[in-house]
Amino acid sequence: MKTKTHKGTFREWLSPEELHEESKKWMSELNFSKDEQDFLNDMVKDYTLDIIDSDMFNIVQPVVETLNKSEKEVEDMLKKVRLHENQLQIMIDDVNQNRMENAYLDTHADLEKELGRYFEKYREAKTKIFDIISQVIKRKKQKRLLN
Repeated sequence: MKTKTHKGTFREWLSPEELHEESKKWMSELNFSKDEQDFLNDMVKDYTLDIIDSDMFNIVQPVVETLNKSEKEVEDMLKKVRLHENQLQIMIDDVNQNRMENAYLDTHADLEKELGRYFEKYREAKTKIFDIISQVIKRKKQKRLLN
């Protein structure tokens, strides 16, 4: 006869204040990435002709598409975090609603994972854009020196 083992899940119980602070931090990071994306878009626009001249357009295009997708995702993430923050009331009211409180904590953990994945992809695309633009600038300087 085999015995069944049940895996329990461990969840850190955060206070409503800690949940609020974490949500505020997420909002701040998302808003910063939004501003950063505007900067990256401007930088790509400023160097578009140089990118085309350097035959790096095929390399840049997928990265720019990733950044564009990231711009749309950041708006969705901001909405999710705002909604999540608005639902924090469940945790601070004096009503004992274990099921709803657990659902809120599950959502919080899911959002944390989703934000982690988003920022990982975004940082990768941002790094690639900076590398490409720096290569383009170096080539531009080399051409200027040779002429």
